[in-house]
Amino acid sequence: MNQAKHVPLFLLMLVPGVLQGQVRYHHLLVGTYTSGSSEGIYVYRLDTQTGDLVHEFTMAGVENPSFLAVSANGHYVYSVNELGGGKEGEVSAFRFDRANGKLEPINKQSSGGGAPCYLTLSRDGKFLFAANYSGGNVAVFPLNPDGSLEPAMQVMQHEGSSIHTQRQEGPHAHSVVFSPDGNFLFAGDLGTDRIYTYHYQPGRPNGPLSPAQPPYVSVEAGGGPRHLVFNAEGSLAYLVLELTGEVGVFRHGNGVLTQIQQIPLTAPGFTGQSGAAEVRISPDGQFLYASNRGEANELTIYAIDPRSGELRIAGRQSTLGKTPRNFLITPEGNFLLAANQDSDQIVLFRRDPETGQLTQTGKTIAVGNPVYLMTVPF
Repeated sequence: MNQAKHVPLFLLMLVPGVLQGQVRYHHLLVGTYTSGSSEGIYVYRLDTQTGDLVHEFTMAGVENPSFLAVSANGHYVYSVNELGGGKEGEVSAFRFDRANGKLEPINKQSSGGGAPCYLTLSRDGKFLFAANYSGGNVAVFPLNPDGSLEPAMQVMQHEGSSIHTQRQEGPHAHSVVFSPDGNFLFAGDLGTDRIYTYHYQPGRPNGPLSPAQPPYVSVEAGGGPRHLVFNAEGSLAYLVLELTGEVGVFRHGNGVLTQIQQIPLTAPGFTGQSGAAEVRISPDGQFLYASNRGEANELTIYAIDPRSGELRIAGRQSTLGKTPRNFLITPEGNFLLAANQDSDQIVLFRRDPETGQLTQTGKTIAVGNPVYLMTVPF
């Protein structure tokens, strides 16, 4: 089934897999760490009306595919490979069969640095970008029409450190995120307390990235920038700060970020270990969710002010497991799936679109060390 927009409106309720103008069935792809019981990348069939999950396929033999990305047409999937032991990582390409959820390896390339941890694709489908955590850089890979990867043609090396002597002794690129217009790439760097900004120009002969002006924005020392998400209009950006367990709010315009708020994830009086991880906006744009690992193991729910974009805490929900490194809101917004890395499970919650609150469904699936979730429509 291709995009639901191609189906005449009067047929939407008659066509299997389509619900009220939306694609009902999606493939859920799960990236993992393979140091435990996991074998690689797992694919499930997800019913976004009921929340039911059925295993479809396992792509075994892929080492530590801890982050995934998918092409705009859904035909190709890319994964990082964190190799460990001080080795330079890899990036792998796969063909993806949207009819049955099967993955087929195409090729792989060196990631250009140690511990690759984040991938994103340019809107034009010409390049794949990887953030190398240990390498402290952003690598750029040209893509061929068959989905295969060329070797990295450009590596943007970060420099510097910050006040946390163990975690910020050098640069640690942790995310690469495009502005919604596709003109700027932002790289959150945990080690330098900076968000680097690159101008994207696909026609440049030496590589599509060049430092923007200004080339970066700094955050509070010791914050540890991790993941960044934009609202649909691109006027606001939200940054999760891993080390201090906070979310920063920024106005955005033409590649320039200006901070307007910083708000904690943890409840007042919390004194345990924090480890902020993922941040996502609900499909309706009204709520923002952020996960916190450490001893919190919960999701913080924020209401987004429709005028200012600032946040207020609207609730909290335990993820019913340990180390929620990543989570996913289903495309229509009815469910949230939390990947609990250290309890080997994915837990499904029902989401109230009016209040943003989450309730238990009792549905879980067992997966070894799940650390990234992604959906692809049938």
